Amino acid sequence: MKSGSNLEKVLKAGHFAVCTEIGPPKSCDAEVIKRHSETLNGYADAYNVTDNQTAIVRLSSLAASSILVTQGLDPVLQMTCRDRNRIGLQSDLLGAAALGIKNVLCLTGDHQSFGNHPEAKNVYDLDSIQLIHTVRQMRDEGRFLCGEEMKVRPAMFIGCVANPFADPFEFRAIRLEKKVAAGADFVQTQAILDMERFERFMEKVRERGLHERTYILAGLMPIKSARMARYMQKNVAGMMVSEEICQRLEKAEEVKAEAVELVVEQIHQVRQIKGVAGVHLMAVAWEEIIPMIVQKAGLYPRPECDES
Repeated sequence: MKSGSNLEKVLKAGHFAVCTEIGPPKSCDAEVIKRHSETLNGYADAYNVTDNQTAIVRLSSLAASSILVTQGLDPVLQMTCRDRNRIGLQSDLLGAAALGIKNVLCLTGDHQSFGNHPEAKNVYDLDSIQLIHTVRQMRDEGRFLCGEEMKVRPAMFIGCVANPFADPFEFRAIRLEKKVAAGADFVQTQAILDMERFERFMEKVRERGLHERTYILAGLMPIKSARMARYMQKNVAGMMVSEEICQRLEKAEEVKAEAVELVVEQIHQVRQIKGVAGVHLMAVAWEEIIPMIVQKAGLYPRPECDES
């Protein structure tokens, strides 16, 4: 059973896909989600909604995704294994499908020690690979993880994440293959801030034929200050910020304009890499810059796919 999500249709039609991200607020203010949806509507094919990102309490991804559905957007519901056991995860997936949400991104989740409730107990009943398998089983076989059958299956386009910049590098493509084997239909990578390493990662991906078994969306992040770039380069594990990016932002007269230009260049670069099916633009707390990036990259307007 296929989801019929807009993202799935765009990818299967052979278009270069664009996803972006909306971070829910640290409150119950639904207007924040609605304002972002108005700003971004038409500039992406699907819109990720983070699930208590960095283990900080926020409006739930399920509720925020439902709001996007009412606004006519195609959300990608992020689900982490940190906060729910297999009962809660399967229940929320059924709820998402009932609310018209057709994409899910399966993640293990940031450890609670990074967030604003470090004393919280984690769950991790399943990991991300097991969650992918669970969603695929529910969708394709109509069975819960325990084996019990259900009457109506959740039609979901299943996504996963890949980090080409974690160590050991040789294991990155192997881990991705496990996720694809579990049932991942599409992949979003962590932010690419070292293009040479990403190209080597894609070589490993192609060696295993994974680019022919799943859709790979290259993650790109506009960095709006030189100070932030240096901080990420020196202090954030798994974020390999190249020296070129740091120096370009430090030397730029208009830093934000240079940040946009950098991402536009990166979009053109990844479009030339065999196996890359689209981009996932992560403008953390800078969502309003996405329309400019998409337009400058020649990716606007987005394709309209047949609803049939």
